[in-house]
Amino acid sequence: MPLPTLLTFLGYLGLLLVIGAVAFRQTHDLGDYLLGGRRLGPLATALSAGASDMSGWLLLGLPGAVYVSGLSEAWIVIGLLAGAFCNWQWVARPLRERTFALDAVTLPDYLEARFNDDSRLLRLASAIVILLFFAFYAAAGLVAGAKLFSTTFGMDYLTGLFVGGLVIVAYTAVGGFLAVTWTDVVQGLLMLLALVVVPLVMLADLGGAAATMSALGGVSDRHLDLVPASLSALGILSLLAWGLGYFGQPHVLVRFMAIASPERMATAKWIGMSWMLVTTMASVAVGLLGAAWFGVAGESLPAGDAEKVFIRATQLLFNPWIAGILLAAILAAVMSTIDSQLLVASSALSEDFYKAWLKPDADAKELVIVGRMTVVAIAGVAMVIALDPARQVLGLVSYAWAGLGASFGPVILLSLYGNPTRTGALAGMITGAATVVVWKPLSGGPFGILGVYELLPAFLFALIVIVTVSRLTQSSADTLT
Repeated sequence: MPLPTLLTFLGYLGLLLVIGAVAFRQTHDLGDYLLGGRRLGPLATALSAGASDMSGWLLLGLPGAVYVSGLSEAWIVIGLLAGAFCNWQWVARPLRERTFALDAVTLPDYLEARFNDDSRLLRLASAIVILLFFAFYAAAGLVAGAKLFSTTFGMDYLTGLFVGGLVIVAYTAVGGFLAVTWTDVVQGLLMLLALVVVPLVMLADLGGAAATMSALGGVSDRHLDLVPASLSALGILSLLAWGLGYFGQPHVLVRFMAIASPERMATAKWIGMSWMLVTTMASVAVGLLGAAWFGVAGESLPAGDAEKVFIRATQLLFNPWIAGILLAAILAAVMSTIDSQLLVASSALSEDFYKAWLKPDADAKELVIVGRMTVVAIAGVAMVIALDPARQVLGLVSYAWAGLGASFGPVILLSLYGNPTRTGALAGMITGAATVVVWKPLSGGPFGILGVYELLPAFLFALIVIVTVSRLTQSSADTLT
């Protein structure tokens, strides 16, 4: 275990815990704990939204997929960039304005108020969906963290899983939204630095662009093919469909709700999109250059270890002090997403279930305590899911991304730009979640039935159901009781 790398990691973890302690002193009520008092600036909003969105997928899952399959995996990035831009352009400001007007601090809170749902079934369904799919999403981050610790420090997988989970739970439970957001800013900048530096050094070590192209040709004749013969039109559509998921990710949407002023959203949008463009392109470059670099070095990674391409390249190319800083970016990516997910899951249980269904008269102090206890509980469930070392980060993320995107995305869009009924919204949310749950097991393959990613049919089915059921219930006063 390189001592400089260990010291760098310990220093980084210590910084996060200090941020959590400072945020704890500024967290006084549930509004502070869940939305930071709605006082985020554009930089914090943008970097927090980006960092909480991308997770370990950006430094492990995507480079690993490109390392194995080549440039054809970049269709995911194209879809995500388009989806993120549309989310900033058409959802961010209207959602901030609506949630503020309705005094909503969580997504289920907003849906209940928006549809005047006295039955609270929308809130309950929302909480169930969040808890179900965030458990898998958080598990993906824990898997990434465990791989990082096991590869870097020689820990066994289970020890790495426990260490990473313990640190994340500590500062999320203590500091709440402010701790999560402040650490996301630090983590977003660190991810940006690492993703730019590593491929540039690999390119230089390979001898430049011409030598890299030659090396890639020696690895495979399809690595630079954006549309290989093995990729069908449905396959491309499935990869592009990742962008639809943005409209329904609670841990991203809550950042829009927390900005200090709607007028500052445009600035946040361009900061966020610039960060995302650079980091995703650099991530693809890590995968491509990694295939060339390891091919030249004669140390090709097995397909099962492809997600470690960033880790191994960093260990081999940099001295231990620099490597420690760059590898901490993976931990940053993991933590910046899991902490956000745990916080949203915490709100789903404390605000949307505990207060709404079990104890309506619970005060703010009690709800914050329940929220902190929930963070620990959800992290425990995610750890159980992540216990299997064979779990792949990309697979867990794709499933959770589809479930959240299809459940909430159509409802959020139509709540802002349409007039669906309560029954239509509830039916659409259930349809989206159920389609994702059913679609993948029936497929027997990585992309679903007919090679179609489950998010695409689930999103479309949910839209159709919301519109159809809303038309049928418009004239019946739309009662849910």
